Amino acid sequence: MNALKFRNLFYYVIGFFLTLFIVFLYEYAKGYSINPYKLNNSIIMVSLAYIFSVIAIEKLNHFPGHHGVLHIPAVVFIVYGLCFGATALSFTSVSISFTLIHAIVSVLFLFFTSYAHSKRTIQLAYIPVGNAKHAAEIPNAKWIQLQQPEETLPAVRAIVTDLHSPDLTDDEWQKFLAYATLHHMPVYNIRQVEESLTGRSKIYHMYENNLGSLLPSGLYVMTKRILDTIVILATLPLSLPLMMGTAIAVRLDSKGPVLFTQKRVGQGGKEFTIYKFRSMRLDSEESGAQFAQQQDSRVTKVGRFIRKVRLDELPQLFNVLKGDMSLIGPRPEQKVFVEQFEKQVPFYNYRHIVKPGISGWAQVMQGYAANTEETQVKVEHDFYYIKYFSFTLDCIIVLKTLKIILTGYGAR
Repeated sequence: MNALKFRNLFYYVIGFFLTLFIVFLYEYAKGYSINPYKLNNSIIMVSLAYIFSVIAIEKLNHFPGHHGVLHIPAVVFIVYGLCFGATALSFTSVSISFTLIHAIVSVLFLFFTSYAHSKRTIQLAYIPVGNAKHAAEIPNAKWIQLQQPEETLPAVRAIVTDLHSPDLTDDEWQKFLAYATLHHMPVYNIRQVEESLTGRSKIYHMYENNLGSLLPSGLYVMTKRILDTIVILATLPLSLPLMMGTAIAVRLDSKGPVLFTQKRVGQGGKEFTIYKFRSMRLDSEESGAQFAQQQDSRVTKVGRFIRKVRLDELPQLFNVLKGDMSLIGPRPEQKVFVEQFEKQVPFYNYRHIVKPGISGWAQVMQGYAANTEETQVKVEHDFYYIKYFSFTLDCIIVLKTLKIILTGYGAR
């Protein structure tokens, strides 16, 4: 594992000097017109921007799931833009062309480097004892089963087993694991690896210390509320025209109110009124609350489109401003479903420890849940989100949400 991190660091360092060399060639070809003072400032700025871009990409890739490489350009240009803005605010003179060319070359290098890394499947060895007996069924890795202690370490990224299993008390296995650790081969508990590969926290046996670890950061809770408000106010020039256009389309398509309101369960189990653009017929819930299905006949023509591109969720921006919701968090459910799932899904209520969101980890990883079994998986994703509650994870969800809006994944 350490060797892999060193190799990645080596690639990034080589990439930086390569990108810098290419930019110098470009500037030389056009006459090398940058004065030394501005050149020094430009080199310092792009160096910091490149380092921050690499850190951001590594943090994003740390979380499970296939992220693809389309987020790379967005991450790099955002970071370079922020660094350029910081230099402008500090009245530091830098070269715009130098910065822009370096950003473009960095995007290309980091894009293709990340693409090459994404094609590699992680190889793990596992000792089939306890909860690790079925480790090979966990996706997103190539598994090699260890039947007995070996004299040489397997060519894998790490060794995985159930470290709490009584079957692992055999002296030979203990010596093997000690040998592996001494030779810098990571040894992980199966639960830790399963979370890392699936993005889900199992909730069948949630002991007291696990519940404590799921308490979200109080500092980030406050920071997130401020960020939500800033983002919504900053995007109002874009969101308001979209809401006006959507409202007109809904009104022309079918009779009834433009907005659909409904009671949902939010943070702390308290109910609040959620706002959405109406996407179904007025009689859609005459027989009571029910899950939306694929090709649901209750959905109107305009409703089908606005659901696909998530325009029906735009009025929830006002729920966020009111403080009932956040931009990112577990999706809120109706009380009738909450009461049902509390009886069927262990620790279901714990997902209400954070504010519900317009988009969330379960939505971008799983899609829509239409029954108890799918809800079980959805809640495991929600628990993972709460456990790893952070700005980085929220950024991944935003990037994945944008991809979903473009592809229509999970809409019903």
